[in-house]
Amino acid sequence: MTVATKSDASEGVSAVLEARKAYNIKLAASADKARSIWFPLVLMAVLLALPALQFVGNYNYVLHLVLFTACYAAMASGWNILGGFTGYISLGHNVFFAIGGYFAGMIFARYGVSTILMAPMAGILCAAVGYLIGSITLKTRGPSFIISSLALVMIARILFDHWTFVGGANGVALKANDLPVLWSKLPYYYAFVILAAFSVWASYRIKHSKFGLGLRAISKDEIKAESAGIDTRTYKVLAFAISAAFVGMAGAVWGEYLTYIRPNIFLVILVSVNLVLMCILGGKGTIAGPVIGAILITAFNEVFVATLGASELNILATGVLMVVVLLFFPLGIVGTLARNHRLPRILNWD
Repeated sequence: MTVATKSDASEGVSAVLEARKAYNIKLAASADKARSIWFPLVLMAVLLALPALQFVGNYNYVLHLVLFTACYAAMASGWNILGGFTGYISLGHNVFFAIGGYFAGMIFARYGVSTILMAPMAGILCAAVGYLIGSITLKTRGPSFIISSLALVMIARILFDHWTFVGGANGVALKANDLPVLWSKLPYYYAFVILAAFSVWASYRIKHSKFGLGLRAISKDEIKAESAGIDTRTYKVLAFAISAAFVGMAGAVWGEYLTYIRPNIFLVILVSVNLVLMCILGGKGTIAGPVIGAILITAFNEVFVATLGASELNILATGVLMVVVLLFFPLGIVGTLARNHRLPRILNWD
């Protein structure tokens, strides 16, 4: 009688486990169905084909806007790994923008190796530097970490301004490519579009990995995450390093595109502020959020500069518009729509 009871109980547990497994599979299938997989692929195909417009006219301005947006989308997606997934707001990530730009730019100036080819190496260097800096600064939390990241920018600005090997405050001029004016932006356009796509893909993979789950646990409650056995210190430092790598790769290509590298191009607080604003506006901690934020802020700036001129008025108008948007979308556009179950399928990249 006892054996039969144990057997029945075992069969009952197995049935529950099977039912739970089937339910989880059903939920995963439903999530996959709701997630937009085709839209990012179509968007990528359109962006790759966009330079063909040059055959029918001069669309250099359009290419510039797209590559500028892609540059910021790549950096914002990288920043989102630390600031969105992990919950540590950094205002010092433009330091890695500068390191990547100067590293690749100086090699290009002295040896003629394109910064596009050196971008992966710049990313590795920035990841290594980010790991060292993160090991120190991530001992602090909250406002203390934000202040330490700001101090990092100030220290880097002083160092680069007085480093004669890289031209000091005057910087270094870089040679423009030999392509005709109509096609001169093409290498940088494709470099930034591919980098942005890679950043978004990497963010998706990280978010849905065990590592990403640990980062999100840290963001929710770091103490509980540590109590659950997560090596929070290692996770945070790795997130810092990975986010630094993406920003550094963007900086590497940006220097050659501008044809000069200078501290007041890379080491201005507005660069870091833009990364934060893009993620907050689009939806911090989401995959599509940084991309949406990059598109919107770039568009806002272009429209207001065109209508109000390059004065403080366009900055004021952008700020007011952002405040209004965030009043209606407190978790960012993607985050708020997802919470209210109104997120269009084409924006569901998570």
